[in-house]
Amino acid sequence: MDSKTSIIKKTPHGRPISLKWKWTIASLVGVFLIFIIFAWFLIQAFSSQMLKTESENVLDSLTTVSNRLNQLKTADLSRDQVYQALQPKALDFLNDPVMKEMSRSEYTVRVYNRVGTPVYPLPEQTPGAPYRKINKLRVKTEQINGQTWLVGRQLVRNQAGKVVGSLTVENHLASYHKTFTRVYLIIAVSIILGLMLLSFWSYWLVGYFLQPITDMQRVADNLKRDPSSPERVLNERHHHDELTDLSALMNEMLDRMQRFILQQQQFVEDVSHELRTPVAIVKGHMEMLDRWGKDDPKILTESIQASLQEMRRMEGLVQEMLDLTRADQVELTFKDGQTDVKEVVNTIYHNYQLIYPEFQFMLDDDLKEPTWVNMNRDHLEQILIILSDNAVKYSQDRLEIHFAIARSGQIVEIALQDFGEGISKTDVQHVFDRFYRVDKARSRKQGGNGLGLSIAEKLVTGYGGTITLESSLGSGSVFRIQLPIKSDDTPGALMG
Repeated sequence: MDSKTSIIKKTPHGRPISLKWKWTIASLVGVFLIFIIFAWFLIQAFSSQMLKTESENVLDSLTTVSNRLNQLKTADLSRDQVYQALQPKALDFLNDPVMKEMSRSEYTVRVYNRVGTPVYPLPEQTPGAPYRKINKLRVKTEQINGQTWLVGRQLVRNQAGKVVGSLTVENHLASYHKTFTRVYLIIAVSIILGLMLLSFWSYWLVGYFLQPITDMQRVADNLKRDPSSPERVLNERHHHDELTDLSALMNEMLDRMQRFILQQQQFVEDVSHELRTPVAIVKGHMEMLDRWGKDDPKILTESIQASLQEMRRMEGLVQEMLDLTRADQVELTFKDGQTDVKEVVNTIYHNYQLIYPEFQFMLDDDLKEPTWVNMNRDHLEQILIILSDNAVKYSQDRLEIHFAIARSGQIVEIALQDFGEGISKTDVQHVFDRFYRVDKARSRKQGGNGLGLSIAEKLVTGYGGTITLESSLGSGSVFRIQLPIKSDDTPGALMG
C-alpha cells in the first residue's frame, strides 16, 4: 500500500496543452510549411530565369570575342597576336563591343592556344577556372574557389577555319548572388514577421471560435459543484455553426438530466410512500396474528385476505414500475417494429365490447387499408389498454367510449374519448407524471397506482410519436396519439 502510494505521488501530472494553443501552433506550422514550399518553388523559378539570362549574356560575350579572334590568319595563337586583336583603336575605345564585354566587372575573358597554354591574360594575374579541352560550344555552372560561376567555353578558329585555340568567358555571378542574398533576407524577415502576426491573429480567432467550448467547460464546472445549477451555455452571442448546435444540444441534455434527477427523486419518494402503506398493513396483520389473532378463525381469515390484497397491490405496483423502466429503454431495445394500427385498434375495440357489455363502444375507422408503424405490437396494445381502462374507470353516468383512427400524410392518429368526470387544466399538465393521481382516494379505491399513463407516454415517445390530452371538468377526456407511418415500400407494408 505504501509503495503504491509513493509511486502515485511521484507520477507527474503536467497541465495539458489547451485546444486553443494546439490549434494556433498547428496553424502556424501549416502556414510555415506552405510558405516555405511556395518560397522554394518561387526561388527555383526565379533562379532558373536569372541563370538563363546570365547564360545568354555569357554566350553573347563568347560570340563577340570569338568573332574578333576568328579574323586572325595564324596557325596558333600567341600572346602578342591576342593582345593586338583584342585591343581596340584609340578612337573606338568606348564603342568597341569586345572592350565592352571585357570591361565587365563580373566577367573574365581567357584565351588558350592549341595545347592549352594561357596566352591572355597571364594565370598569375587573374587565377580562375581551369583549362578544359572542348569540342563544341558549352556554357554551364562550375564551382570555382568555393563559389558558383557560370563558365562558357568555345573553340577559336582562324580565317581558314582551323582550330587555333580556345576561348573561356567566366561570369562570377556577383549580382546574382547579391540579389539572392537580399531575397533570402527578405524571405526570412517576412517569415518571422508573418508568423508573429499570424500567431496573434490565430490565437484571437481560435479563441473567438472556441468560445462556446469555453462556456461549456464553465457550465460543466459549475454543474460539477452543483448539479441543480440553472446555468446554461449562451448561444445568442455566437454565430450559427456546429459549436452553436453542440451548445444547444448540451443545454437540452442538461435540462433533460436535471429533469430526470428530479423525476428520480420524486419516483423514489412516491415509491416509498406507495409501499409504506401496504407494508404497514401487512405488518400490522402479521403482528396481530402473532399476538392473539391466530386463535380466532374469523380474525385469521380477515387478516390473511387483507394481507393478500395488499400483496397483490404491491405486486401490481412492482410490475408497473418494471413496465415503466422498460418503456424508458424502448428506443434502444425495439428499433424495427411492424404493427398494423388498423388491425390492433379494431382488436382492442371488439375485446372491450365483450368485456364491458354495459358500455357503448363506437369506432370511427377512416383507414381504408393496413397502416404500418415502427412499433412492437404488444406495446401498442398495452398503450390502448391503459387508455381504455382509464376511460372505463372514470366514466360515471354516460357509459360511452369512442375510438377513432385516421391518417394525415405520414402520420396516423389514434383518438380515444370518454364522457366521464374530466380533468381540470391544472391536472392535465401532470397526468403523465409518475404516481400522479387526480383523485387519490378514488384512484386507490379503484386500484390505480398512477403509473399507467406514464408508461403509455414513455412508450409513445420512445417510438417517435406524441400523446396529448384534452379534458375539462364534467365533459370527459380525449387522448390523442400520433405515430409516424412506415413508408409504403417497407417489407411489412408490402406483406400487408
